[in-house]
Amino acid sequence: MKIWPSLLALTACFSAPRYVGPQSDHFDGEKFFTPGAPPPTRGVGKLLKWQLNSEQGPWRSYREEPYGAPPPQHVAPGALRVTFINHATTLIQLDGVNVLTDPIYAARASPVGFAGPHRVRPPGIRFEELPVIHAVVISHNHYDHMDVATLLRVQDAFPGVQIFAGLGNKSFLESKGLRQVAQLDWWQSTQLGATAVKLTSVPTQHFSNRGLTDEDGTLWTGWVIEGTSGRTYFAGDTAYGPHFKAAGERLGPFRLAVLPIGAYLPEWFMAPVHMTPADAVKAKADLAAQVMVPMHYGTFPLADDGEEAAVAALREASEDPAIWVLGFGEGREVPP
Repeated sequence: MKIWPSLLALTACFSAPRYVGPQSDHFDGEKFFTPGAPPPTRGVGKLLKWQLNSEQGPWRSYREEPYGAPPPQHVAPGALRVTFINHATTLIQLDGVNVLTDPIYAARASPVGFAGPHRVRPPGIRFEELPVIHAVVISHNHYDHMDVATLLRVQDAFPGVQIFAGLGNKSFLESKGLRQVAQLDWWQSTQLGATAVKLTSVPTQHFSNRGLTDEDGTLWTGWVIEGTSGRTYFAGDTAYGPHFKAAGERLGPFRLAVLPIGAYLPEWFMAPVHMTPADAVKAKADLAAQVMVPMHYGTFPLADDGEEAAVAALREASEDPAIWVLGFGEGREVPP
């Protein structure tokens, strides 16, 4: 039986449409890339090498845990508050505006409900206890960062929400029923409606795909959220690289940086796309960030680092009291 036509059709169903636009210093007319960065470690052979030699650290099975206290409905002008919900999902509150980052409330980070990484704990904040969400920023189209079911749920609950993503993602999101979607290129900025909050897309070092036929067809990006309260840097997924210093010099200093620390082992495979916890400490310095909040750990077993490994490695790398390891569902006001 010939399975390849069926396999290609299946992967095409999952794959997202590619961006169509002019070439740039990070788009060759077909694929996006991070200038000067090593290519991601790809190919079936390398993937099999990792999987066959994988020594994943311990993860506990799913368990119910207490939810965090409901966040305030808003914060006053000049105030800045961050709540760690789970994985790369955080709530950034500033100047009366509530921004949700890479929201995922799904049980799995996967295109299907019966396979793929399963969460080991519930999100730290009940969905029903979220304040009104004015904007969602999406770093890239991987399933643990762009969860369509959660995005539709956010849109249903908060009909005025605006969704922001990198170039090429708008057509895919709109095809899934999402409205008020905007896409930005690196260093492009936009005002959030009539508010004082500005969003800027900034370079990161990662890759994109939903299936096997759309590799690097849409842009990955970090986000700078700026208001009278200062600037917040949200990295999404990224390796360590000169883009942090570039953002620090161009848009810093930052009052808050939300940086990934998990899914970094084995380093020979993950280093081109994911930071180590020690890298995140260096990125905080590059950004001239007053406070750092780590994320992208302890929710989905995505790599060889165990459930507690990233936080342990972060604490070993730095004793900086301005690095806040928040509990799931914990929120804090960032001092001015």
